[in-house]
Amino acid sequence: MVLQSCTLKLNPFSILKPLSKFQITLNPLSQHFHYRRRPLPLLVRALSSSSSAASPDESKVVKGTQWKAAVDFKWIRDNKEAVAVNIKNRNSNANLDLVLQLYDKLLNVQKEVERLRAERNIVANKMKGKLEHSERLKLIEEGKNIKERLVSLEEDLLKLTDELQQEAQCVPNMTHPDVPSGGVDCSAVRKVVGKPREFSFSIKDHVQLGEDLNLFDFDAAAEVSGSKFYYLKNEAVLLEMGLVNWAVSEVMKKGFTPLTTPEIVRSSVVEKCGFQPRGTNTQVYSIKGTDQCLIGTAEIPVGGIHMDSILAESSLPLKYVAYSHCFRTEAGAAGAATRGLYRVHQFSKVEMFILCRPEESDSFHEKLIGIEEDLFSSLGLHFKTIDMATEDLGAPAYRKFDIEAWMPGLGRYGEISSASNCTDYQSRRLGIRYRPESLSLSNSKKGKLGNASQTQFVHTLNATACAVPRMIVCLLENYQQEDGSVVIPEPLRPFMGGLQIIAPKI
Repeated sequence: MVLQSCTLKLNPFSILKPLSKFQITLNPLSQHFHYRRRPLPLLVRALSSSSSAASPDESKVVKGTQWKAAVDFKWIRDNKEAVAVNIKNRNSNANLDLVLQLYDKLLNVQKEVERLRAERNIVANKMKGKLEHSERLKLIEEGKNIKERLVSLEEDLLKLTDELQQEAQCVPNMTHPDVPSGGVDCSAVRKVVGKPREFSFSIKDHVQLGEDLNLFDFDAAAEVSGSKFYYLKNEAVLLEMGLVNWAVSEVMKKGFTPLTTPEIVRSSVVEKCGFQPRGTNTQVYSIKGTDQCLIGTAEIPVGGIHMDSILAESSLPLKYVAYSHCFRTEAGAAGAATRGLYRVHQFSKVEMFILCRPEESDSFHEKLIGIEEDLFSSLGLHFKTIDMATEDLGAPAYRKFDIEAWMPGLGRYGEISSASNCTDYQSRRLGIRYRPESLSLSNSKKGKLGNASQTQFVHTLNATACAVPRMIVCLLENYQQEDGSVVIPEPLRPFMGGLQIIAPKI
């Protein structure tokens, strides 16, 4: 519902006159007003601070390129030693030296552009006066030379900006000080829930159970779609639907708004969420001939809902629980450890996502992992919660907790969920800010809306409530019986029409 539109200046120090149109809209999901900024095809916020305006020489808007991530290059430069250590600890391939070189070069070119524009203005003002014919010709020639130099420099500026942004995408988020340093083996066990079930009979893995109970068909799926796809059959279909409805229902009780999401998104949104849609090691399926990808997690389209928006502080936190199908290439994954449903190309998942004030993100991270632990405990699973080490965080996460459940048929623990605090890493790229109420009240009294420099970036968090295939693995293998049947955990029964057991077909 559009109520009105208004025009705001993005940056008081802009060397151009950039105007960004906003619309005040009522978000039906949050029931709070927020400002949505339309895409800015001719502008780029190349340099930005998280809460205050940058200095005049370092807060420029560049004409002729797309709106980019508001990466705080000045902060990176001022804290380059800490950033370098962080890149090393995360085993990242980011080239910090190149980022800083490009940044310094960009600032120098911007200054030269500013100087030439000032000269052009001086020439233009002189042209307004009474001049001899020769003087006018001389000024015209001078203006032409300045224009040609400006065109060349502005083209260089656009190339530099794009190159800088591309390199900056590889720089990972900073890391929580309590995160263990090193590879996955250095990760710390935070909590252990339950004990492995003891069996008095020879157990089967979920692949054998599914075959005996007629629940899966991997062979037909391989013929139709390729390896690592599957058909669910009979009670397995009810189990998937039951898991999804149970997870969404339980999380909604915590105040989360339910969503289903688009499963095709623009490649730029994938990048802004911190994933790489290109390259040999990508986990993302790209759609040939388009700028679109299949999602690997609902985190991506949910993060995009408020892209390029300024939210009211009163609307925070925004908490969503989203159901979607997910698609991953799983490049390089093979072997017995990933057989069956454990690692597949397409699966259903219920994802939690939170946008909040910066000072609240650590607290919400604890709440998310608490919700996950409560969900899996209620199903009677044995699992451990792990504080993941630096090399296993990925680019967006400031800190990540994984939950690994015991899978007796596979004879090992397997990851069934994770919960990540991404701080402002994604919101800077997605352009999601909020205006503190104190600023809103102050501006309201002055009769104006304020500008983007008075806002702050929200923090984003995500956590898995239920990754269906791996939950099916856990439930089949942990609840198998000696006669070949599988008991349905009590919390799921109301969501499966009261089904209590999956029995062998006679």
